[in-house]
Amino acid sequence: MIANKYVDEYIHLYETGQIKLNKERIMLLEHLQKRVLIRDDIYFDKKLIDDFIAFSEKWYFPLNSFQKFIAAFVFLFYKEDDAVFYDQFLLLMARGAGKNGLISVLIHFLISPLHGIQKYNVSIVANTEKQAKMSFVEVYDTIETKEGLSDYFYPTKKEIKGLDTNSIIQYHTSNASSKDGLRDGAVIYDEIHRYETAETVNVFSSGLGKVKNAREFFIGTDGFVREGFLDKTKERALSILKGDEPEDSLFPFICRIDEANEIDDPDMWEKANPMFSKPMSEYGRGLFKKVQAQYRQLSSNPSGYSEFITKRMNLPEVDLAKDIASREEIMATNREMPDLKHKTCVGGLDFASIKDFAAVGLLFKVKDEYIWKSHSFVRRGFLNSVKMKAPIRQWEDEGLLTILDEPVIDIKHIVNWFVEMREIYGIKSIVADTFRLDLVKSALEAEGFHILYIRNPKAIHSLLAPRVETMFANKKIIFGPNGLMRWYTNNVYVHIKKDGNKEYLKKDEVMRKTDGFQAFTHALWQADNLLEDEVEFVLDAIDF
Repeated sequence: MIANKYVDEYIHLYETGQIKLNKERIMLLEHLQKRVLIRDDIYFDKKLIDDFIAFSEKWYFPLNSFQKFIAAFVFLFYKEDDAVFYDQFLLLMARGAGKNGLISVLIHFLISPLHGIQKYNVSIVANTEKQAKMSFVEVYDTIETKEGLSDYFYPTKKEIKGLDTNSIIQYHTSNASSKDGLRDGAVIYDEIHRYETAETVNVFSSGLGKVKNAREFFIGTDGFVREGFLDKTKERALSILKGDEPEDSLFPFICRIDEANEIDDPDMWEKANPMFSKPMSEYGRGLFKKVQAQYRQLSSNPSGYSEFITKRMNLPEVDLAKDIASREEIMATNREMPDLKHKTCVGGLDFASIKDFAAVGLLFKVKDEYIWKSHSFVRRGFLNSVKMKAPIRQWEDEGLLTILDEPVIDIKHIVNWFVEMREIYGIKSIVADTFRLDLVKSALEAEGFHILYIRNPKAIHSLLAPRVETMFANKKIIFGPNGLMRWYTNNVYVHIKKDGNKEYLKKDEVMRKTDGFQAFTHALWQADNLLEDEVEFVLDAIDF
């Protein structure tokens, strides 16, 4: 049986209720106590652990209890040949938990004479050069600013060299072809939530094994890429923690809230970010206040929820398809229309198919509210072929849509509607996507309308999503007594892509149409560029 004071301290903090741990870290402690700490063929190198902690405190910062706990297992070795017991480390925790800071100290220590292994080169790998350079720059700046370190280390903008050990720190982007052949002692994989495959890891790990005690560190916060490298690594970690793979040499340190509702209890946030365990450091207190401020903003900016719970709580949303707004928020659009006569507006048009639906509308801005007046056209032949569960005839009676007995929706209906509306309202421009715009563009321009194109409608969704969700949450959208528009909106789901951007898609391609909502977003895309609060168009029509 083995022991280390920093490991014992961390376990004691949990068992006495001084810190809160999520289920993965509880499982880790149980795994260590049942399967690792009882062994007699391994040992903690007390000198290396103490030297590392002293190195951090002298040149960087005091380490928290969880960081000392992790460090102890970095320097856990087999008695037989002094080889590392854990050669891979998964450090997955909330943004701001000090992952990169710990890694900065560690890589600096590993190329130092205190570690003492010759040519123990370190590669830092990330998707972007900016992220890859983060720890590199921190080490560089420390050497440049702290007196005495330049006697042992030589930093340049491309590499940092440990003079005693002839070891080098370099940074790389995750493009596999950028690997230029270092015989690495350690590789740091940053931003692992962005890795769609294991290709990058395979390339860089292939250079390991030629230097004693090679290690790999996978660090990051969860993200929006599903079924990628991170998800597979988490599955592997869970197998280790359950005891299914007791010989696996990965050390999984995973911090996250256990349930989504714990986002509303700040006392639970330390499960995701161990910097929030009491007593907090000065850094922890400042970060906690920042996260509290971001949490409070969610009430008025609900579009930030996915980012907050994924990055600040390290709990990715499994369901990446969500309603665009709650039922209450959508029903709140049913408010009386203000007097819009002679007000300027921007037109929106969605004409995705000439065989089923087409939607037109006018978007007005009055103070901080957006008012959408819309109409739709639908083919009777389409309605006869598809039994839609929607009160189409009622909406026709209410004047919200026009049913057409035509083989295709004739362009003249769209053009005539905008012409009629121009007699009442000041239409500045009409915004539409280019998919079917060629069919209607010439006819609208012939009537004197200015047409704006959206080459890729889905590309504007990610730009509009924060505004749209906030507008619904704050009840700044008015559709009036228009059940058709609320039906369109209810039929939209928000899909979160792998890069975290959002797009508006249909819940059902045939039965649940979204044309009116898409026309609304087209107009909204240009609304702030073309509209001013409560501006009338009468003077514009006078020829002086």
